[in-house]
Amino acid sequence: MKFIDEAVIHVSAGKGGPGCVSFRREKYVPKGGPDGGDGGKGGDVIIQTSERRRTLYQFRYKRHFKAANGAPGRGNQKTGKNGENIIIEVPPGTIVRDVETGERVKDFTKPNETIIIAKGGAGGRGNRRFVTSTNRTPRHAQSGLPGETYSLQLELKLLADVGIIGYPNAGKSTLVSRITSAHPKIADYPFTTLTPTLGVVTPDNGEPFAVADIPGLIEGAHDGAGLGDKFLRHVERTRTLIHLIDAAAIDPDNPLVAYKAINRELSGFHPKLMDKPQIVVLNKIDQPAGQANADRFLQAFTGHSAMTISAYTGQNVSALIERLNEAVNGPKADE
Repeated sequence: MKFIDEAVIHVSAGKGGPGCVSFRREKYVPKGGPDGGDGGKGGDVIIQTSERRRTLYQFRYKRHFKAANGAPGRGNQKTGKNGENIIIEVPPGTIVRDVETGERVKDFTKPNETIIIAKGGAGGRGNRRFVTSTNRTPRHAQSGLPGETYSLQLELKLLADVGIIGYPNAGKSTLVSRITSAHPKIADYPFTTLTPTLGVVTPDNGEPFAVADIPGLIEGAHDGAGLGDKFLRHVERTRTLIHLIDAAAIDPDNPLVAYKAINRELSGFHPKLMDKPQIVVLNKIDQPAGQANADRFLQAFTGHSAMTISAYTGQNVSALIERLNEAVNGPKADE
């Protein structure tokens, strides 16, 4: 499935059914009065979050959604059937905006959230509704009202507790495959991962939490270089960041250059991203020069404490999971 995180759709609620002009016709009742029923209400357009949806891919080809119209009223004071509602499913994390005004209509953050995005038109009144003391036989009825129509922009921001950021080929996909059951594509060339990957970590103690691999971050990403401007928005939803660095590729003369470059991209995209807690993780210490370069980084690093791991061999990965668990679920209670 292709990862689609933006879409524009057009929704139209159903039109109300017209009211009926009818008069009572019964044997031995020569002057039956008006008995035209009301038209049915038009169907609503409803947007609902569903865990079955992971992307906005369904809107790549289908962008127009219309609810059913209400049925006309009938004689004998029978109201027309209401038009059926239409439900549009979106993944949690979807933001809905009105295209014309730019106003944010709804920010879906939980499964099974529902909103009526376009209301169906009311049904027209039948002629029995227009009986007065001076007009005992009205011969007119109302037409149904049109339903609401909107053009909507959908934007998906992944809902993950932990986001993994770093240069391409830092080992993000390998780490995700090591700590979750996700199976992202893994290869030894940059930009292997072209779409975010979401997996769930199940720690020994504490609630499971979601981890997202955020691809495409390179220098200039916030200005559109690589894929970073497309996927940096997903970092906004995360609570904690793993800043993954390829220790084997660290410049021995300037060990902090990659670390600072990625943080500049976060700050350039949105300064508040720098307020998120970061766990700096030096990966690939199993490779030649990996541990030596990691030691140089640790000597120059003055920020929060950093960890060294090998996502490939699993070295120190359990300690990383425990640290993530504490960051997401809080410190483990003393036994």
